[in-house]
Amino acid sequence: MDIATILGVISAFGLMCIAISMGGGIQLFINIPALMIVVGGTLGATMINYPVKDVLGVFKVVKKALFAKKISVTELIKRFVTFAKKSRKEGILTLEDDIKDVSDEFLRKGVQLAIDGLEPQEIGEILETEIDFVRSRHQLGAEIFTTMGTFSPALGMIGTLIGLVQMLQTMDDASKIGPAMAVALLTTFYGSIMANIVCLPIAGKLRTRSKEEVLTNEMAIQGIASLSNGDNPRILEQKLQAFIPPNQRE
Repeated sequence: MDIATILGVISAFGLMCIAISMGGGIQLFINIPALMIVVGGTLGATMINYPVKDVLGVFKVVKKALFAKKISVTELIKRFVTFAKKSRKEGILTLEDDIKDVSDEFLRKGVQLAIDGLEPQEIGEILETEIDFVRSRHQLGAEIFTTMGTFSPALGMIGTLIGLVQMLQTMDDASKIGPAMAVALLTTFYGSIMANIVCLPIAGKLRTRSKEEVLTNEMAIQGIASLSNGDNPRILEQKLQAFIPPNQRE
């Protein structure tokens, strides 16, 4: 998990929990019926909107986006320069042993295609198709979490109406007004938290990670094409440097 995500979780949940504790105790904000209405209702509405396999599969996408360690663009350039030097000196077939240690499946697959002798255009077509499907999976994940972020405040309002109805029906019994009012207020609270601190930020993170992954993969395609063409390592390096801002270039 990157530092921005860690700081975001600490600032969003940590400081909020501290503020709640300072005001009277966090147990006052725990209400099971309110959680059932908001969380259960949001998940149910989302599964009505999307196939179950897409809703369940989105959590794998989130895990990969938030916790998977991606290769940096600087490291990627250095790796391709090393590959190019060895390829020009000893032949591209000698890279077969080097790619066994590469953890990035996309990069490993692309270099293997070059080793197998495919033309750069064919390699590009195969890898571009894979990029399209990666982009599609991330887009679907972001869309599902955006939908959940839209539904959860609405479910919070529904829970508020339920609590108000229960409160009005028990006005003659003062002991039942408090629990009903708690449900009415806490469902709105839970809905706002679920939308603005969980679902919508995750959707934004998925879009950002998708752009980063696509950029890295596009760089990999350019590097693999240069390897296949037998480009000079210096020329390969300059081609890949064009993908990143001048102030980040080495």
